[in-house]
Amino acid sequence: MKVLLRTDVEGLGRTGDIVNVARGYARNYLVPKGLAVAATAGIADQAEVMQRKRALQAAEDRADAEAAATQLAGAVLTASAKASEEGRLYGSVGSAEVAAALADQIGVNVDRQQVEGEVAKDVGLHEFTVHLHPEVAVPVSLEVTAED
Repeated sequence: MKVLLRTDVEGLGRTGDIVNVARGYARNYLVPKGLAVAATAGIADQAEVMQRKRALQAAEDRADAEAAATQLAGAVLTASAKASEEGRLYGSVGSAEVAAALADQIGVNVDRQQVEGEVAKDVGLHEFTVHLHPEVAVPVSLEVTAED
């Protein structure tokens, strides 16, 4: 059975795609949850409109991510944590702290899951990568200092 997807469905397709699925899957899951509608003869125009809208939204999202990336380019964030005399941290500084520092120091809100990098366990400069969009990633530096 052919259906038009109204939203992105993991492992099946994206909004506006016409896909062929089992009749029971469409009747019992996709249509009742509002994820899809049955593809009829005149549905192709609607699918085209949905795909254009999806493309415009994706372009807008990428433009927003690129604008944020230019704001983050070359940024050096600072964080402090308790450390020993040798410079080893008693805890660690990771993606959650980087996301909090981005929000506090630069004003860019990101989820900690968008931040990638090795957990910092020493005082010093550490590199992290922030994934703002599937096609836009920007490196940021985090200077970890010892608390007094």
